[in-house]
Amino acid sequence: MNREPALNSTLHRVAIITAIVSLLPIVVGALVTTLNAGMAFPDWPTSDGHNMLTYPWLHSVGDKFIEHGHRLSGMLIGIMSLVFFGCALKLSRSRSLVVVSGLILAAVIGQGILGGTRVILDDRNLAMTHGHFAAWVFSLIVVARLMASRTWSGLNEVQPASGSGYLGHLLPLAVLTAIVVTLQYSLGGLLRHFGTALMSHLLFAFVVLAVVVVNAICVLMSRVTHLRWPAICQLSLAFLQVLLGGGAWITKYGYAPTGLVAVQHSPLQVAVRTTHAVVGMLLLATSVELTVRLMRIAMARKYRVSDPAADTVSVPSLSTEGGLA
Repeated sequence: MNREPALNSTLHRVAIITAIVSLLPIVVGALVTTLNAGMAFPDWPTSDGHNMLTYPWLHSVGDKFIEHGHRLSGMLIGIMSLVFFGCALKLSRSRSLVVVSGLILAAVIGQGILGGTRVILDDRNLAMTHGHFAAWVFSLIVVARLMASRTWSGLNEVQPASGSGYLGHLLPLAVLTAIVVTLQYSLGGLLRHFGTALMSHLLFAFVVLAVVVVNAICVLMSRVTHLRWPAICQLSLAFLQVLLGGGAWITKYGYAPTGLVAVQHSPLQVAVRTTHAVVGMLLLATSVELTVRLMRIAMARKYRVSDPAADTVSVPSLSTEGGLA
């Protein structure tokens, strides 16, 4: 008997909107790093002495326009994460989803404070930490969106017969993939913020690609429907990231055989480097989501073994509400 609570489509929609809105400060923040505009204002939480909402943003130009836009988008995701937490409290009968939504709100607030401290101290180490933490906050929001979906319940019902012998080995491989993607993201942060670890970042990209390809092939061979889409997304993002990495190299350092000369902060260079950073974050979030899906399946299968009489497995502590996936 299925003991999952009734799903709530409103909560799922709010989770999706929260995930979409969270991309705004991520994209603008990546643009801030590309343009080295993080210290456009020496003060925080004010901007040149103005209140956040009274600063004449639309009349500003250059670095100040970009940096204040990042601050405003950060405020927007703060409001949206508060709305999501409130909706989870009101609509969800899952304590785990309420806890995760609360963690998201706390993480977004902490991220804002971290960004402000980076400005006050003018510390590039904090700038890199701010960027790394943003990736994990986004990953947590992506997981919350999953937990608020019908897919979350469907993961409970994956039977051993629906996969192949690969299924039991997928979780360790997915964890390994998430780790190598995280390491590569860290190397990229060192390159963007300090101009170091260039060759390490370049060479390790091929390690990441190889691990992602193996992981995706094994997932697809398992024939588990609920794992197919994130595996395809992970694989696609990995290949796109390699192409963007090549583009970032060419637009930053030029390419002598073609006579292409790099132009600092040219529109093409800014677009390619910023997109490279954002896709790297999306790849990390996708890797985390795939890992969480496999953890959900593993927990359900463990519960099924302990209760062989259960027709449909439900993990009570992780049951949730949501809309259609």
